Amino acid sequence: MRWLLLPFSILYQIITWFRNFLYDNEILKSKEFDISVISIGNLTVGGTGKTPHTEYLIRLFSSIFNIAILSRGYKRKTKGFILVNSKSTYEDIGDEPKQMQMKFPKVKIAVCRKRTEGVTKLLNYDKNISTVILDDAHQHRKITPSLMILLTDYNNLFYNDSFMPYGKLRDNISQYKRANIIIITKCPLGLKPIERRIIAQDLNLMPYQTIFFTYIKYGKIKHIKKSKRAKVNSKTKILLITGIANAKPLVEYLEKTTKNIIHINFPDHFSFNKKSIEKINTTFNKIDTEDKIIITTEKDAVRLRNNNLLTLEVSNFLYYIPIEIDFLFQTKNEFNNQIINYVRKNKANYDLRTTKNQF
Repeated sequence: MRWLLLPFSILYQIITWFRNFLYDNEILKSKEFDISVISIGNLTVGGTGKTPHTEYLIRLFSSIFNIAILSRGYKRKTKGFILVNSKSTYEDIGDEPKQMQMKFPKVKIAVCRKRTEGVTKLLNYDKNISTVILDDAHQHRKITPSLMILLTDYNNLFYNDSFMPYGKLRDNISQYKRANIIIITKCPLGLKPIERRIIAQDLNLMPYQTIFFTYIKYGKIKHIKKSKRAKVNSKTKILLITGIANAKPLVEYLEKTTKNIIHINFPDHFSFNKKSIEKINTTFNKIDTEDKIIITTEKDAVRLRNNNLLTLEVSNFLYYIPIEIDFLFQTKNEFNNQIINYVRKNKANYDLRTTKNQF
């Protein structure tokens, strides 16, 4: 039956190619800004780890530069430009921007579907912003980023994929050439140097491109509301709740501790409703041991934290696992230096232009 989707994939590929053709030949115009605009994106639908990589850049930049984050705010129930604050809900701004706001309350975060408008309004709000990070913006051609970071999942490399809806590609493979940095995400810790060389060779990198390999680091299990940790052992029964694009790495991580896992898997960015919460409540209550726990992802925790449909017992046993990314092959400093030096150089050029414009 999947082959029936192939004609739609071909049509989508043609439309996407034509759109890129218009921008590549400047028939449609892209806007450039004087500040550093860094795009983090991918060529496929979801699941490459954009949020933890964006959070990595926040940690890297926030003590050095005046930065802002601009996201589309996927699946939010509002429209237009919103400057995120502590009172913003995930319904207002989307689950990923809310997650970042909770972790980095001092960083300016905004959501706006029209990225050009979003960057302009951010700069009007704070003229001292030196860097804007565009989350999930590789396909957004109305802005020309000064630096582009392209992510691709080690388990689903974009050059082995097909166009939607037959596959997961949402842009032409050739568009990888627009990226300055390509990151292979969700790599196994034991990735061998020969595999690294094969992937780099298959990518056929341009002279201006560099490649890095990252993996997921799982943090200590935290309660969704309270400041307490959970202890999990081989006898613990876990009810795993996920609403993300690819839960396989998390399942494999938990299975290293216990095989007693009941997994309820919802679609990515799933909005937990009455029916789904009832399923969680019922499934957990049927687990016949006191040594049991509910674990969810950090992103799902944003959508579950204030859900009043959860029973008190279930809420008391509800935890999440925070994640970060780290670099393989001892390349973290190389990546950090490349990014920081780029922003510093761009900021110096911006400061120079600004000074000249004052006279």
